[in-house]
Amino acid sequence: MPKAIGMIELSSIALGYQVEDAMLKAAAVDLLVARTICSGKYIVIVGGEVADVNSSVEAGLGAALDSIIDHMVIPNVHESLFPALSSSVTLAPGQIQALGIVETFTVSSILEAADAAAKAADVVLFRIHIAMAVGGKGFLLLTGEVAAVRAAVEAASAIARERGVLVAPVVIPGPRQELFAEYI
Repeated sequence: MPKAIGMIELSSIALGYQVEDAMLKAAAVDLLVARTICSGKYIVIVGGEVADVNSSVEAGLGAALDSIIDHMVIPNVHESLFPALSSSVTLAPGQIQALGIVETFTVSSILEAADAAAKAADVVLFRIHIAMAVGGKGFLLLTGEVAAVRAAVEAASAIARERGVLVAPVVIPGPRQELFAEYI
């Protein structure tokens, strides 16, 4: 697992390829994701050592012209981010407690918010959904004890609010099991 991840979210697919190339040439990083997403956007996510990821993102920003929607670098990324992003987290019935949801306008911001949530409290981050079939937005789902879920949702929301991309934070203390149906 990389120590850091960096991402650039672009409004142009063509420039997305140019940015991807610049990012990969700038530093010793691994390409984690590069693809089109809803609304005709393009995302590039790289991983590696913190300094390399910073250099890669800086190079990508320089190549992006006026197509940047959002970008971020997360040093010391929380290990639960990747399983939640790949939808590979399976919840056991005993893990299902309060439900926390945070929704943002950008993909970059939901990744940063998810990392903050996972680091803020003892919760299970079980899904990060980015862009596809949600108009380019992102959302995260997490579960745990009510107080922990509230703390995690607040930490995630603070990141998105500060960036001006928070759509909605929600905490459901006693959710019906049906809300978790596709995850059990």
